Amino acid sequence: MAAFSKIPHNCYEIGHTWDPSCVRSAVAVTRGALEVSFKIYAPLYVIAAILRRKKRDYYIKRLLPEILWSTSFLTANGGLYIVFFCILRKLFGGFYSWSSGFGAALPASYIAILIERKSRRGLLTIYMTNLATETLFRMAVTRGIIKPLKHGEVLLFCLTASLYMFFFRCKNGLNGFAFSALKFIVGKEEIPTHSVLAEQNYPKPPERIAAIETEESQGSAESPASRRKTLLAFTRELLESICKRGPRHRCCKHYQDNCISYCVKGFVRMFSVGYLIQCCLKVPAAFRQMFSKPSRLPSLFYNKENFQLGAFLGSFVSIYKGTSCFLRWVRNLDDELHALIAGFLAGISMFFYKSTSISMYLFSKLVETMYFKGIEAGHFPYFPHADTVIYAISTAICFQAAVMEVQNLRPSYWKFLLRLTKGRFALMNRRVLDVFGTQASRDFKGFVPKLDPGYTTVPSQTVLPPGADIQLG
Repeated sequence: MAAFSKIPHNCYEIGHTWDPSCVRSAVAVTRGALEVSFKIYAPLYVIAAILRRKKRDYYIKRLLPEILWSTSFLTANGGLYIVFFCILRKLFGGFYSWSSGFGAALPASYIAILIERKSRRGLLTIYMTNLATETLFRMAVTRGIIKPLKHGEVLLFCLTASLYMFFFRCKNGLNGFAFSALKFIVGKEEIPTHSVLAEQNYPKPPERIAAIETEESQGSAESPASRRKTLLAFTRELLESICKRGPRHRCCKHYQDNCISYCVKGFVRMFSVGYLIQCCLKVPAAFRQMFSKPSRLPSLFYNKENFQLGAFLGSFVSIYKGTSCFLRWVRNLDDELHALIAGFLAGISMFFYKSTSISMYLFSKLVETMYFKGIEAGHFPYFPHADTVIYAISTAICFQAAVMEVQNLRPSYWKFLLRLTKGRFALMNRRVLDVFGTQASRDFKGFVPKLDPGYTTVPSQTVLPPGADIQLG
């Protein structure tokens, strides 16, 4: 019954403990959110414009308005939360367990997402739905409702990858960014082919045959003394020799390679991509340490995470391609159903780079894809404003966790909330909220804010124990 209990404290004692005025507190949060939001979106839009090779007119006419548009959205999300926090307290005369988090964030998030551009609402909804689902799962585990499954994120990724690859192989199964991304990852050789029989002729291109014969004749004439190669050249020669010799099933579309080299090249290519991605992500931190701690610069290239992401992507591609080729040999057929098995086995690659966030995000996108396919087939109804409603509910769930049980919120999102509010989210009087049974103050070391007795309703909340103060994030 704790959820329906009410505590009589005012919003100064619980929420904006740094200032007894609701108006000044809302202005302070909004001003801070505006500054942080602009710092987030300005470089984000500039980098995106450069990568998309936008023309000069975009930078002159559209770049700044789009930055301000998204900045207004995020600012409203933060500023309106504290506004509704105070409004609900005045309406109810106190706080319920749901009103300080979910109740205040729901209308604030709904209004904020309406401010954002329509083209970005879907992406924001998917992200927040993913985050809210993970938060609800953690809440359920904390309450003993759900028992976590060992390596559950890997199993979820296997199932998700299986269905994604199946849709990729099916006619009109995927389109847009999802199709392009998978085409880049697994290669154009795996682009949909439908129930192609082995008896059909897949001739090797004549120019490839001629090139192989020429290379073989030249190779036989070379002496061992002339084969002094660098390591890179030797590796390339080894791969080429594998390509020239070895089996390739007639159903396989990788005409230039046999099945073994096809898998090896796929691993090397995506391992390199994953390694470079992690290196690029660490470049900003490396620049900051270039002068203060130059001895740490080599870790930019020899970091364990670099190799983990590379191994994850490389093994995913090689396992998928290898399984697909194996099934073509066994069944003497190229069938989209092979993708179900190949995708599931390829998902085991997540053992190299375990990530609940990646698994949950891809699963959320898969659910979205299947839902829209159901709409196209007439099996599911279409709700015109579903994205805005789902975003508002998902964000409200995350704010509920941020207020009442921050230990169940994804740490990266909690750090984002601290940054957005200039650390003020950590100044809530969570020790009073412990009465609701969610251990709201567990990660705040017994912090109790310094309050002005002239504005409090419960005098006992004005005492600050020695050493209990915390630092703003």
